[in-house]
Amino acid sequence: MTGVSLRFVLDPDLTADLRERIIALWVDVTNAGGAVGFVAPVTAAEVRAVADETFADITDGPDRLLVGYDGERPIGVLILADNRFRLKSHWGTLKRVMVHPDTQGRGHGVALMREAERRAPELGWQALHVTVRGGLGVEEFYTRLGYREVGRLPGALRLADGDHRDEILMWRDLA
Repeated sequence: MTGVSLRFVLDPDLTADLRERIIALWVDVTNAGGAVGFVAPVTAAEVRAVADETFADITDGPDRLLVGYDGERPIGVLILADNRFRLKSHWGTLKRVMVHPDTQGRGHGVALMREAERRAPELGWQALHVTVRGGLGVEEFYTRLGYREVGRLPGALRLADGDHRDEILMWRDLA
């Protein structure tokens, strides 16, 4: 993880420029095989419809945006999502965990996740939850970071006719 020098911003101003950069990142991650809500190939127009709803949940609350910058370029993003249920207010869900494909292997994903863990107590969270798409081996990344598989929904994600993947539920206790 040497050489990781990202600057993290929680709740940056979601300007039109930043929105477009996040959408472009989302497209690049998806088209490189990333599992962030779409199946490749995807266009900016397809992502924008979902992104606009995501941005509204951030600007209007209760969700939060964490961005990792390399210089002025946003190369890592995740959503700290509120559970919207009082009895679950002590933990949060990480959504749309993305690091630009041309920066993979440099420790940026680990740094992004560690920053989310560092910020979680500020939000009153004692644990983090993330779901991953089965069949990609992504759960190994989260396991190395201390997350454990706590459930699996067999075939819950339909990528295409005849291509169903498990949704894997991962949990990290921060206490």
